[in-house]
Amino acid sequence: MQIKIVTIFPELVESFLGASLVGKAIAAGKLAVEVVDLRSFARDRHRTVDDVPYGGGGGMVMKAGPWLRALRSVAGPDARRVLLSPQGARLDERKVVELAGWGELVLMCGRYEGVDERVRDLVVDEELSIGDYVLAGGEVAAMVVVETVSRQLPGVVGLGDSVENDSFRRGLLDYPHFTRPREIEGREVPEVLLSGDHAAVAAWRRREALRATLEKRPDLLAGAALDDEDRRILAALRGE
Repeated sequence: MQIKIVTIFPELVESFLGASLVGKAIAAGKLAVEVVDLRSFARDRHRTVDDVPYGGGGGMVMKAGPWLRALRSVAGPDARRVLLSPQGARLDERKVVELAGWGELVLMCGRYEGVDERVRDLVVDEELSIGDYVLAGGEVAAMVVVETVSRQLPGVVGLGDSVENDSFRRGLLDYPHFTRPREIEGREVPEVLLSGDHAAVAAWRRREALRATLEKRPDLLAGAALDDEDRRILAALRGE
């Protein structure tokens, strides 16, 4: 998979790309990420990418010209061109899996008051938000997309079931995790996890995932894939 990140601050994302699983995936050739400096597509000696807004008001607006030239230069014919924007659809697990299915993503990092609307009209396939708040720019959001999407690629995460059991993967939050030592400050690891009974462990994890979702994000249950046993467990957890 190839991801291109278009930004006026390449240094913000370059250090991130060399670290952790993303860095390993790039080094192993499982993922290719290119950082593109938008300013290199400006045509004046000051490499200007913003200007005052028509109609007045505070702040600056990113110019259409550099964006149009950049996207038409770096995006392949089958690329998905994504503008990171608080006005976009909110990123969730379903969207992450969808994005991972594209061979090429171009992530556009806006700044200032926003991007000239004609950029959206001419070269943007979709807008994407990582939450209902405003960041100084799209770089942090682009890093979130790269990290979440890269986890879906075969071989990036060492154990396949680490991804399959992630929170939100099945519409539920993840179950609790424990490691050594067995006891700390009077709190012990649940006995079932030490039993060696894989069926019992699986049942406990499913029940605890349902419990966590019910207690922390009950809104997710309406869209979760639940069977009759799950509904029975939820009824018991609710005291019904």
